[in-house]
Amino acid sequence: MSFQQKNITVSLVSFILILGFYSLRVIQMIGNESFTSGNVFWLWGIIIGLAVVVTIIGTILTHIVSAVIEVVRTGKDDPKIEDIEDERDQLIDLKGTKVTYTVYSLGVFAAMLTFVFGLQPLVMFSLLILAGLVAQIIGDVFRLVLYRRGF
Repeated sequence: MSFQQKNITVSLVSFILILGFYSLRVIQMIGNESFTSGNVFWLWGIIIGLAVVVTIIGTILTHIVSAVIEVVRTGKDDPKIEDIEDERDQLIDLKGTKVTYTVYSLGVFAAMLTFVFGLQPLVMFSLLILAGLVAQIIGDVFRLVLYRRGF
């Protein structure tokens, strides 16, 4: 697996876990009738913090483990890690970003429709975060598919 594929996989797993946590918390808030602005905005802060911290820590740990495995496998003290990004990698990243932005735009449109239909503004805000998480996951899956295809 290439350097870029490892980074994408870490991001994908991180955001799937964060989406699961977010969905669980929102369902709990709705079930406990504690779906208030304070709770929703507190959850936003937690989700943004988790996205940053989990992705950074996951990426660092993945590279450390990869380096250790490479040292054990080859027996050399200085493992060679291919972290060079060429035009193909940049093109795959751009196409993945395009998919991510498209999905997020559709999610924002759906969130705005809930506001138009008279639902609480908190529903709109919750759908905005949900759309961001889902868009990131779909974009990462698309990038991995492009790498697997050999594009």
